[in-house]
Order: sequence, then C-alpha cells, then structure tokens
Amino acid sequence: MAQKKLLIVAHAPSPNTKKLAQAAFDGADHQHIDVEVVLKAPQDTQPEDVLAADALLLGTTENLAYMAGLTKDFFDRCYYPVLEKKQGLAFAVYIRAGHDGTGTKRALTTITTGLRWQWTQDALILKGQWEDEFVDQVAELAMTLAAGVEAGIY
Repeated sequence: MAQKKLLIVAHAPSPNTKKLAQAAFDGADHQHIDVEVVLKAPQDTQPEDVLAADALLLGTTENLAYMAGLTKDFFDRCYYPVLEKKQGLAFAVYIRAGHDGTGTKRALTTITTGLRWQWTQDALILKGQWEDEFVDQVAELAMTLAAGVEAGIY
C-alpha cells in the first residue's frame, strides 16, 4: 500500500508566516506519523499536486478581509481540474488574520463546499498581534490532520 500524502499549501510572505508554514510541516512530519508531507507555496502548487494528495492543509493570510491573492490564484488554477476527482478530500486551514478572519473563512467555506472537500475541523484563526503560541497551534493542527490521514479517518 502506498504511503499517504499530506499537501500543505502555505502562503508565507513574512518571517512570522514562514514560521507558521514550517510549524505545519514539522507538525505533520512527526517521527511517529507515517505520512509523506509536501510543503508548497500557493503559486507553486499545481492541480497534479492536489490530485496526488490524500489531504490538504491550507495556510493563508487575511488581506483586506479576504484570503491572500496568491491563495485565491491557487484555487482559480486548481478548482476545475480537481473538482470531480477530489471530492471528499480531507481539508484543514489556518488563517493569519490581523483582524477577525471571518471574511477569509467565509470565502474558503464557499470554495471548499463547491469542491465538496471535507473539513476536518473548524478553521484555526490566528487573530490580532503576533503571538508565539500561534506556532504551536499550527503544529498541532497539522499533526492532528496527518495522524488522521495515516489512521484512515480521512
């Protein structure tokens, strides 16, 4: 049986969001979890990457009460090529939001409902000023998703 794959698509335009992307990778790539973890920037992610994945963790910033433009571009390029083939894909998201993150969450809910992806838990919204605990929260989210993929829950 082939090893399962978790794709992390993380928009990381700043040093702090780079820490979050690395935390997602490190959490999912835990030594006791047997899942292949792939980390890509949204602009580098192609439909083939999504088609090869058993689950997807998305990390985005909130820009003007919406997801980052490069995150939206990822969905624009990948939506139709994966629509019929990846229904039920396990999906989780973290949003780095200077404000409340609700606009970004609403947009992602609309898109992933259309794709018929399965949210594994509610969006993790990292609100307000930077807090170092955000790193641990993202690592835990990624580890939980990867463990669920390995166990066949998703």
